[in-house]
Amino acid sequence: MSQASGVFVIDDEKHLRITVAQTLSLAGYTPKSFDNAEHALQQLAPDWDGVIISDIRMPGMDGLEFMREALRIDRDIPVILISGHGDISMAVNAIREGAYDFLEKPFSNELLLDVVKRAEEKRHLTLENRQLKQDLEVHSAPGPRIIGKTRVMQQLLKMARQVSPLQTDVLLFGETGAGKDQVARFMHEHSPRQGKNYVAINCGAVPESIIESELFGHEPGAFTGAQKRRIGKFEHANGGTLFLDEIESMPLSLQVKLLRVLQERYIERLGSNELIPLDIRIIAATKVDLKQAAEEGNFREDLYYRLNVVTLDIPPLRERMEDIPLLFQHFALIASNQVKREAPPLNGGYISMLMSHNWPGNVRELRNLAERYVLLGETCDYNLEQLMFGEESTAPLTLPQQVEMFERSLIEQELARQKGSIKLTMEALGLPRKTLYDKLKKYGLRRDDFT
Repeated sequence: MSQASGVFVIDDEKHLRITVAQTLSLAGYTPKSFDNAEHALQQLAPDWDGVIISDIRMPGMDGLEFMREALRIDRDIPVILISGHGDISMAVNAIREGAYDFLEKPFSNELLLDVVKRAEEKRHLTLENRQLKQDLEVHSAPGPRIIGKTRVMQQLLKMARQVSPLQTDVLLFGETGAGKDQVARFMHEHSPRQGKNYVAINCGAVPESIIESELFGHEPGAFTGAQKRRIGKFEHANGGTLFLDEIESMPLSLQVKLLRVLQERYIERLGSNELIPLDIRIIAATKVDLKQAAEEGNFREDLYYRLNVVTLDIPPLRERMEDIPLLFQHFALIASNQVKREAPPLNGGYISMLMSHNWPGNVRELRNLAERYVLLGETCDYNLEQLMFGEESTAPLTLPQQVEMFERSLIEQELARQKGSIKLTMEALGLPRKTLYDKLKKYGLRRDDFT
């Protein structure tokens, strides 16, 4: 059934208006008939999401003049022109001026519905891409951004904004590639420390033999090869923010010293007895359950409880599939600006393909794909499937998983549109109350989150 707000049927012949409207109604559309173009024009607005069917020869404003005025309101509104006096030159001229299609009377119901369906799909895709561009503009302010319109990301954004101005240390939990560094940068840039250094170190990427020197610094002669003083990450971040990624990889012996820094806010360089006071905020990140790691003896329990004052959970990409189109276009836009090369927008089929993938590499994997789409897409005619599955990747989601994901998305969108009203959501989706409540429970959705 059509999801458009309606189809305008404009014709001065009453019997044709009735016939076309009945055909559209039986096909699931919501037609609205007009006996003159002026009245229809008054009801058009930018971003109107319907399709127009208009006769050409009418008293007063004819179909061609109406089409020109409609396209001034929104250049992408699909206008299908019909005429009993049509010829090839008229059809060609109408298409050149912006008509979506041209039908000559008499036309079959099948032909009419086929043209309307294609016009409607094009209109929806146009409005969807337009909305994505608007969303990108909202997120285009300087500095790091937390991008996402899903409920879980809006909750994360809300918490990050609340915690950012505070002095407390923060623990971020999320899978590899989910965006922990981006959230940490966002919090730094939205805190009173934004003018100071933001220093990041991956505890799992630094050899155990030098990580203490990397963090605390050293004096000349502190160990073999230490020929001059070195400022460590703690000291370099003084006044700002230190981001400790993969903190679960930090050696147990060093965790003791980190706990002391968190509690007392000073450090000593290796080979020195001088205490250096710190005004610093520490944001730690992990991809494992630190409580379980502590129970297993792989992480200090006292350090876990010291870090676990404020914890932000960053959802994996598979739990916020509706954000994928926005994220993809965001990353593609960044890549396009860097290489001065534009790539065509994704069509509906490719968007569905993106949303059916399970993204084990999370946002990082999606960003890599968007960059390949811009940089290498021309070599394969921008075939996204080839760019996605030409490299090693996991299998797409199963059909039942895709159906559940789509169903949850529809319910979530309708709840948001109806501002959490169960009654209006039931009516819009055509679901009995018990069925809707069962599905809300199944997908963990609460109406209060949408009011």
